[in-house]
Amino acid sequence: MEANTPNTRDPRRLLRRMRELMATRENAQDRLDHLTTLIAEEAGWDVCSIYLARRSSALELCATHGLKAEAVHHTRLQPGEGLVGLVARRARPFATFDARSHPAFSYRPETGEEPFNTFVGVPILRGGRLVGVLTAQSTVERQVGEDEIDSLQTVAMVLAEIVASGDIVDSEEMAGLDVRQSKPERLQGGAFSGGLVKGVAVLFEPHVGSDRLISEDAAGEEVRLDTAIDGLRSSIDDMLESGRVPFGGPTRDVLQAYRMFAHDRGWLERLREAVRLGLTAEAAIERVRNENRARLMKAADLTFRERLHDLEDLANRLLRHLDGKTAPQLDLPDNAILIARNIGPAELLDFDRSKLRGVALEEGSASSHAAIVAKALGIPLIGRLEGALDRAENGDAVILDAEFGVLHIRPSADVVEAYDERLQALSIRRLSYAEMRGPSVTLDDQRIGLYINAGLLVELSHLEQTGADGVGLFRTEFQFMVADTLPRLDAQATVYRGVLDAANGKPVVFRTLDLGGDKVAPFAPSMVEPNPALGWRAIRMGLDRPGLLRYQLRALIQAAAGRPLHVMFPMISAPWEMRAARAMLERELQHAEHNKHPVPSEVKIGLMLETPGIAWAIEHVIDAVDFVSVGANDLMQYFFAADRQNARVSDRYDVLSPAALGLFRQIRNACAKHDVPVSVCGEIASKPLEAAVLIGLGYRSLSMAAGNIGPIKKMVSGLDAAKLGTWLASRMDSPADSLRPLLLKAGAEAGLPGEAVENGRRI
Repeated sequence: MEANTPNTRDPRRLLRRMRELMATRENAQDRLDHLTTLIAEEAGWDVCSIYLARRSSALELCATHGLKAEAVHHTRLQPGEGLVGLVARRARPFATFDARSHPAFSYRPETGEEPFNTFVGVPILRGGRLVGVLTAQSTVERQVGEDEIDSLQTVAMVLAEIVASGDIVDSEEMAGLDVRQSKPERLQGGAFSGGLVKGVAVLFEPHVGSDRLISEDAAGEEVRLDTAIDGLRSSIDDMLESGRVPFGGPTRDVLQAYRMFAHDRGWLERLREAVRLGLTAEAAIERVRNENRARLMKAADLTFRERLHDLEDLANRLLRHLDGKTAPQLDLPDNAILIARNIGPAELLDFDRSKLRGVALEEGSASSHAAIVAKALGIPLIGRLEGALDRAENGDAVILDAEFGVLHIRPSADVVEAYDERLQALSIRRLSYAEMRGPSVTLDDQRIGLYINAGLLVELSHLEQTGADGVGLFRTEFQFMVADTLPRLDAQATVYRGVLDAANGKPVVFRTLDLGGDKVAPFAPSMVEPNPALGWRAIRMGLDRPGLLRYQLRALIQAAAGRPLHVMFPMISAPWEMRAARAMLERELQHAEHNKHPVPSEVKIGLMLETPGIAWAIEHVIDAVDFVSVGANDLMQYFFAADRQNARVSDRYDVLSPAALGLFRQIRNACAKHDVPVSVCGEIASKPLEAAVLIGLGYRSLSMAAGNIGPIKKMVSGLDAAKLGTWLASRMDSPADSLRPLLLKAGAEAGLPGEAVENGRRI
């Protein structure tokens, strides 16, 4: 076969011919065959083939020009198999001039592809999910140009919508391959916003309409695009200014950052360029969205990937503006559980929250903007549910267990019964917790202070709901993580003032900026560190960039005018760091007094003890602090050298080991010796058995997520702290790897209530 010469014609001609072809009254297979011929002729390839993904995840050769006709519908490649599978797995284009020498090459004799040396494949993506692979081949060994790949990507984008619409492969041909799912499914993901709910599945996949893909008037489409962009920007402004956002502070900052994305020049120019190539405005948006995903989801930086999700949310909203709609067109049923690939924070706010019971995402993370807003709204959310959209159908019965990160689709009767019992038990427990708003006191009359952790203004409502004694940790960094520039002094002060107002006189401990590691601020210097958890973060960044920390301290002083101020410095590793941080705060207090600005009625300065280094040096720094809060999550991570984000090692070591408990006891005793209040903050404080042990070691103040206050308060009411303390003292030198089995066996003998024992067994 004589090779064609690569075509240099305007790609819009190919799109116009595709549109004409789709208007013909041919059957589905004939149109598919003619489509491959058309692409091959127009683009100058010897071979053009279309592989479509099936429910089994196999890629089936559905049409070809240039390969053997008998291979159609008979050649199937498994995920990752051959060069076609390589394109599918990577979800990005691949080209080579020597296909048979590539390690991924898979020889299929039935196709007759031996003569073709040059190979290029592009993924057919729809909504960020793989629909199939479009390939082209040539007998001539040559480099494939970027313009050729770009043209094939444009064609693939159009193909995705045509295939999905049924205009190529009709329902009869898909019978047996795309049938409605009926068997129960259980998907394990990550719990990002806690809760347990039952409801019905609502799939959320905004798509481009198949009748608006190929442009007839490029200039007119660009005008439509610009008009929609203007409308998008106005709608975000309205959302921020009209009072629709039911809370302020950091959550409002999420939307402020989101507004900045709508003005991103790079994103907008790529949209306009796709329109100039011959796509409609709708198709251009979908193409750029797919390219973003292919290029950016491989990024190592989690924050970078999460910003991609905000861009995708903007794309969805922009599509709606093109269609004259300004909100998701989903009439939610009662008890709706939204299932989506991902969702942006503004999009989440668009839904009727009286009907939205929960959210299940194929992607997402605990630090995503959507997860943060979901927590603030009290909406259970699970992420990292691979294949959820493929396995669920609209209207399916769904159980979303956001305590353990499990999604049940079409659950069996026994699963429903088990969860009904659990929901009933949870309801009874909630009622009992709601009645326990008074002080938390043990059986032997020990007063235990229970505080909540928070990072959003809306979370302060939990103070009254739970009867908590105050806020043991208010994370201040979120306002900085969502801002493209350093938040202004007055903006920071407004947030902190709102928190103090919402606390209504209860104490609030503000932790200064804990940026770095997995918490990145856009305006902060970006640097790749081999071990970010041990790198330039928290107080290290604050002391190296004193302007950043002093600015925050000044805002805190301004916000607390006339009221008590509790400030805590994180990640202190050496005494000199604590002294330097205290000196900085004292200078800011002097600055306020010198300028006759209102100052706090009192200031308490705290050390967040998170490193073994400062734990063993606490005697040398205790005189510089007014209180100590043990950041148990990081402390145990460094103590055991086990990354708490790594599932392979995070549960490998037990905090109830004698060695770890010995460290907690040492810290408590050192603080007691100097009459310095000490508390524990973190996951260990939120688990009944672990919390009981801390109380037994002498801790009288614990800080945790608001949802854990009720269970811990219930546990405390049945705990004999003195008896447990005596029991622990006699076993702290045990050679056992963990005291957990001994504690569970001893139970009431050690002074433990049933709640602590029951919970400890489930871990």
